[in-house]
Parts: sequence; C-alpha cells; structure tokens
Amino acid sequence: MTMIEIEMTEHPEHRTGPVARTTSVRSTYRLQLRPDTLTFADARTIAEYLQQLGVSHLYLSPIMTATPGSTHGYDVTDPTTVSAALGGPGGLKALSDEVRGRGMGLIVDLVPNHVGVGDARHNPWWWDVLRNGRKSQFAHCFDIDWSAGNGAGGRLALPVLQSENDPAALTVDRSGAEPMLALHDLRFPIAPGTDGENALRIHDKQHYRLVSWKAGICTYRRFFAVSSLAALRQEDPAVFELTHRELAAWCEHDLIDGVRVDHPDGLSYPAAYLAKLRRLIGPQRLLLVEKVLSSREPLDATLPIDGTTGYDALVEVGGVLIDPAGEATLTGLSRTFCGHGSNGAWFGNNEHRIKRAVAERMLVPEVRRLVAAIKRDAVVGGFDAAAISDVALTNATVEVLSFMPVYRTDYAPLAGMAANIVAKVGKRNRELTVPLSVLVTALSAGGEAAVRFHQVCGAVAAKAVEDTMFYQAARLVSLQEVGCNPARFGYSLLEYHLANTERANRWPATMTTLSTHDTKRGEDVRARIGVLSQFPDVWVQAVTAWNEITPPPDGATGLFLLQNMFGVWPTEGRRAVTGLRERLHLFAEKAVREAGTQSSWEEPDSEFESKLHRWVDAVIDGPVGAELDALAAKLAPHAWSDSLAQKILQLCGPGIPDLYQGCELWEDSLVDPDNRRPVDFGRRLAMLQSLTGTPELERTGAAKMWVVAYALWLRRERPDCFVGGTYTPLFATGDSADHLVAYARGRVGEAPQVIVAATRYSGRLAETGWGDTVLDLPEGAWTDRLTGNSFSGRARLEKLFTRMPVALLVR
Repeated sequence: MTMIEIEMTEHPEHRTGPVARTTSVRSTYRLQLRPDTLTFADARTIAEYLQQLGVSHLYLSPIMTATPGSTHGYDVTDPTTVSAALGGPGGLKALSDEVRGRGMGLIVDLVPNHVGVGDARHNPWWWDVLRNGRKSQFAHCFDIDWSAGNGAGGRLALPVLQSENDPAALTVDRSGAEPMLALHDLRFPIAPGTDGENALRIHDKQHYRLVSWKAGICTYRRFFAVSSLAALRQEDPAVFELTHRELAAWCEHDLIDGVRVDHPDGLSYPAAYLAKLRRLIGPQRLLLVEKVLSSREPLDATLPIDGTTGYDALVEVGGVLIDPAGEATLTGLSRTFCGHGSNGAWFGNNEHRIKRAVAERMLVPEVRRLVAAIKRDAVVGGFDAAAISDVALTNATVEVLSFMPVYRTDYAPLAGMAANIVAKVGKRNRELTVPLSVLVTALSAGGEAAVRFHQVCGAVAAKAVEDTMFYQAARLVSLQEVGCNPARFGYSLLEYHLANTERANRWPATMTTLSTHDTKRGEDVRARIGVLSQFPDVWVQAVTAWNEITPPPDGATGLFLLQNMFGVWPTEGRRAVTGLRERLHLFAEKAVREAGTQSSWEEPDSEFESKLHRWVDAVIDGPVGAELDALAAKLAPHAWSDSLAQKILQLCGPGIPDLYQGCELWEDSLVDPDNRRPVDFGRRLAMLQSLTGTPELERTGAAKMWVVAYALWLRRERPDCFVGGTYTPLFATGDSADHLVAYARGRVGEAPQVIVAATRYSGRLAETGWGDTVLDLPEGAWTDRLTGNSFSGRARLEKLFTRMPVALLVR
C-alpha cells in the first residue's frame, strides 16, 4: 500500500468524499498567490493534495487588487476589491467552497498599514488625491502633511526624481482619455483647469511636487522607507470601514476562518485597531499578527489575538539545534575576515550607530515630521517654541529612537521602558537635558507626537537591524533571521522547554513557522548553515584556503556569502541545478546593498559590484566550487538530520504550525524574491502517493515529506493533544543525553498520548554514537508512526533512531 492508502485506511471518512467542516485550525499551508502561476483556480487544483498531506487550512497571501505583475500582493492598490488577476470574488468563493467541502478552511493575509502608489494610475484613491489635493474624497485615507512648512511648499512631495535633470524630461501625455504629466514610465494626473503646453508650468500648478529621492523630502507617511507604499490612517473610522468592507463580507458569508495582520506596529494605535478587528471577525476566527518580538520581549496578553505569525518559535526551534561548542571558533573566524567577531559585543556596540544612520539618512522625512509634532505638542505643554532648537531636538529624538530595543513601547508589558531609555540617554549626554525635556513633555501629551514616535521607532528598528545589521555580521548567518538575536549562540534544552511550556499555556493557538515570505533564508538552508556550529574547524580550514585560492573583493562580504552559498549548494554538485548561478548573483547584489558598507541601493558602487560578480563566477566555476561540492555532500546527512529535527519539533510543538509552500520537501530558498519561486505541486503529489515505507535520508526530500505527513495526520487524528494540549519536557540519561530533544503531548487531565524525539548535534554523535543513552517512556506501549517500531519502558536511543534521526511515538 502507498503512504496515502495507509492513511486513508486509518481514517475511513476520507474515502467517501467531503467530510464535515472542521471549525478548529490544526495546521496551515502558506500559498504565495501570483496571477502568473498560482491563482484561486490553481489553489483549488492542489486542495486535494494539501488535504492528503494533512493540512487543515490554506493560508493565502494578500488577495486584494495589487500592482499589476506583483508577485507578493503587499502593494495593494484597491483595498475594496478582490484581485481580478487572481480570480476575483467568484474565484475566492469557489476556493472557499472547495476547501470547505474537504473539511478544510482559509486564512487570509490582511494588509491594513499601507497601499501601493508606485504607479499612481493603478491606485484610484491616490490618483484622486494627486489630482484634487486635500479636497479629494480620499485625502483623509492617507497620512499627508499639507502644511506650508512641509518642505514642498504645502504640496504633496513625491520623491521620484532620479537626477537634477529629470524635470526637463517632463512631458504631457495626451494619448489617453485624459492628459497626464509624463516622467519616463511614470504618469501623474493634471488638476482640472491647469492644463497647458509647458509641462514644467503645468507641474508647478499641481497639488503635488516631484522631488529628488535624495532630497529627504516626502510629505506622506511611508511603509518604512519605501516610497512606493503609502500608509493608511486606520485610526479614522471611515477608513477602517472602507478598507475592511470586503473582510466583513467574507465573514458574513463564512468564507474564511482567520486573519493574519501584516505589520500592525506601523499603525497609529495597534491595540485599538486589533480590538476593532476582533469585533468585526468575531470571537471564533483565528487572529494572528505579524509581530517581531525583540529579545526577551513578551507578547502583550491584553491584545485580543491568538498569537503571532511565529518568528518567536522559529528562533527557539532553530536555536536549540545550534552547537555552542562552535561559538569561539566561528567568532574568531569572523574577527579575522570582518575585523570583528559578529558577537554580542559587536551587535551591542553597532546597533545604536546603525540605527542613528538609518534615522538620519533613510528616514529623514519621517524624523523631520516627528520633530515638528514634538515641538507642537511641547508648546501645548508650556514650552516656548522659539527656545526649542530643531537641531538639538532632532539629535535627542534620534538618540532615544536609536537605543530602543523593541519596535514600539506602547504595549502593556513594556510600560516604563521609554522612561528608562530616556533616562539612559540623558545620563550619557548631559547636553541633551533640555531637548529631552521637550521630548518627554510632548510624549506625555499622548497626541500626534506620541503616535509618530512609535511608528518611526518601528521603522528604525526594522531597517537598521533586519535589513542592515543582519547583512553585515557573518559569524553564523543562520542566526541572522527575522526576530532572532544573533548575539545569542543558540538555546539550551532548558530554555527551549520553558519557552514551549509558556507557549502551550499562554498562546496555544499562536502560529509557529520555520519559513515565510520574509525570512532571509529558507528553513533547510538555515539548518545546513547551522550545522557549521558542529564543524567549526572544518569550516575555518575551508574558508581560509578558499580565501587564498579565490580572494573575495571584501573579507566580510566573502565570509557572509560563502555561508549562504554553502547553505544552498546542491548536494549532487553545482552543475545539477538550473538557475543556481543567476540566483546567487541576485542574492549577492542584494546582500551588499542591504549591508551598505561596500555598496547601497541609494548609491550602488558599480566597480565593487563588478568585482563581486566576477568573484561569484570564479567560486562557482573554479576549485572553490569543486570543494563546495564535496563539503555539501559530506555534511548533507547532518543538515538533513537537523532539518527533520526542527520540522518535527515545530509540527508537534505548542501552537498551530504553518508550512510555507513547497517546504514539505528539502528547499533551498534565499531571501525574497528567491523564496517566491513557483512550486512544483505535481511532483509533490506524485511523491506523496508513491511513498510505501520509511524513506532513506537522501537528497529527494522524501524523508521530510514522510515526517510532515505523519505529523499532520496525527494532529488531525488527535487534535486535543496539540492546540490546547499539555506539554511535558522529557530528558534522556546517559553519556549522550544532551543530543536528544524530546517532549510529550496529551489531553488536559490525561496521561501523555504523543512523544516527539529529535536528534541534535549529530556531528559529534557520528564519532561517539548513542552508547548507553536511554529515554524512560511514560507507562504504556508506544509505536513510532514513522517506522512502525514499538517501545515501552526504557528505550535505548540507538534503537529509537535506527531508521531516522527523529521519532513520533504514539501510545
């Protein structure tokens, strides 16, 4: 019998067609919808496969009308309509009906924070604002500074000019239904009564002003520093109603079972917004937030949500598999190549510096507007406006923002943090006493300044840490992930179990994940790079030799990229994978521009980037590539072991596990857009239906699919053991006890029903073996669903892991 036939035999209701609707979410499968490769109709065709895999809910990327050609959907251009390119409302209804008929459901990704304005023609609200200015019926939707002192003469500044000569390129396009100002490929509306023959004179009469992106002028709030994404004012009840009208209809017609909220930290009042959203969707639907929790930051338990999208779980699951024995050696290697150890001291010393640079260069418009709000609110509080120095106030504000360790401090558990940071800054810089007093007065008013302060704080954190620091450090890049703290070299077993216990008790329905559309590297790439912590001497020797054979244009860049190359290198050799070279070139270019030390997005260094591309080719084609072939093949078994370990720990741990599309097999994704490549679902279905016995640990990824399917089937079979179930840490005894991660799950008030066991540090185990190490099982007879082997009493780990490096025992 095939794997699927076995599963269907165990669950006879799946042989007879549609089953009753499942109201609880047991697991999710993230689909990156795209008009060109994965529409609602396409999703319907793979619903049966996902049902057979054991998934309970499809988790859809944004489905509202977006910029034409968008491969991610976060650049929504009309938040009131379902994307026609994906199949429109009819396609969404058909998809919902399809999954409902299979006992499954839908989770949707909501983007309340911003809309896409990169091409104004595709955003009717933005187009109307450009044409009619503050009199536009949609002007209230956007956070625009129309004041006379906004740097653009009271007009809406659009930072789209590439050079000082760009205005001369302005022309009038009269080819369509209405005349438009044309700048290269961009088009802008002409206000009624302002048309004429001279494009520059027409421009001078508009409600908007085209400015250089280098001028630091932008009079609308952006998403981070992305000028093509304009923020929405969800605090306005009319804006909320308008932008959530479709969501309300989906809930009314029972098309969806939950919502994932994109970046709520960018909103004016995220807690109030989430309370309103919860009332709209009702108490039974899942509500998750994309919340990046900083090191030791708790999730606000007063929020009416079920949890986060899982970056916190990603950190812990990956961290418990990192071998601390490799820390000193890899720190030394980083010091040699980067001039620093990429360790806690480096991150601590540089986070403040990089945050200041981000605030002073990338977020100039946002900081300027924040400072203006601080002055206004401080004057209301009694300060003399003339006595307040803009320079000093800006310096003090940026300094406080740069020391903030979280995205924003206005969540309940963080009460008092802002005061502590202000006190710290005041102690370090006595000359800032007066401007800090102004800042405190304004923040205490609880008005515009306080709102903007928290919004800018999050933007500074995201751009400085995730998008800059994480591309500059190179000790072990698998730790440099969204929500991670790379200064911590892994997690102990005790920390891991306590974190899981906390999640099981406080956030049983939170999402857990290993890969998302925002992760810097896919889960299996991170797992393989993490294995270097077990083989630090091998890696040091290899990189040192490669540096002599094929020197990189910059040591830090070379060390960073070589780890990523190793992470994605085909185990069957570099010639075996089509498109590898192009993907590595794109990643290398993005990495150095994000890092900002040798090149940047704002001012690309063509000479350095040319050297970099030549080096990438030399690595691929030369002796370094041949040695990467050998090293990837040599360490592959340990990488696969860690991949299966983190997968089973995630799938059976507390929370609702999400699978990112395609990750039921080995995957080799790097940062976006690499992780949005189309997935071959036909191949996956064929493999799932052909599996007849425990697969070998090898390059096809069949072993991973085996683990994924059995874990998801078990969640379907015994749901009460997982979401809302108990969590009990288990510890081995013997010489190799620290190589086991294990826990038990069960129903509340009952004995455990499930035991999950995974191997860690398999590199050292290859030398010593499990020896006398045993795990004392709870009372009863236990069968490993992955192998069919049975155990009771005291299980020897060498027998438990005979076939696979993980086990899924069921009473």
